[in-house]
Amino acid sequence: MNTRVPSGRDVNLEEKTISTERVFEGKMIKLRVDTVALPNGSTTTREVIEHPGAVAVIALTEQGELLMVRQYRHATGEILLEIPAGKRDRGESPLSCARRELEEETGCRARQWKTLFSYFSTPGFSDELLYIIMATGLEQGVAHTDDEEFIEVATVPVAEALRMIYRGEIRDAKTIIGILVLSRIQQGCSDF
Repeated sequence: MNTRVPSGRDVNLEEKTISTERVFEGKMIKLRVDTVALPNGSTTTREVIEHPGAVAVIALTEQGELLMVRQYRHATGEILLEIPAGKRDRGESPLSCARRELEEETGCRARQWKTLFSYFSTPGFSDELLYIIMATGLEQGVAHTDDEEFIEVATVPVAEALRMIYRGEIRDAKTIIGILVLSRIQQGCSDF
């Protein structure tokens, strides 16, 4: 029995864009509707949110706690507990963005930085690429959030953050991914 999973080279899975209609251009996102040709020759439309990309920072204190932020998220109608994160500016490197966001949101700077990986947050309808970056050797400074940003900084032990995920108290995807990855790193996983 052959259980090999075919790669993209074995099967034609690509869609070809025939035309694009710009629907919306905002401060953070753009929306377009693409007409595409499918591999079987038929056509359909795809709605795509264009996003400049973002970073999420796993900031670990000397005491082994996560530096986190609480903020109201209008789209969810809830106050969420998250790892520091933010949108990349045009041409900004992920590491520069991580440094900027950590300092803006928490007031902290870090002596050591390590980019762990990147992933597409919601590839079914968005091109947002999000980087997970670890920051250690934190030094406290003064936060300087944007005028429209209201944030409370918190520190949470990693074990408690894991329990909060399983109790449904942490529901932000980038934060869940970051905490689970940090947990694996602390367990000695050598993949990072």
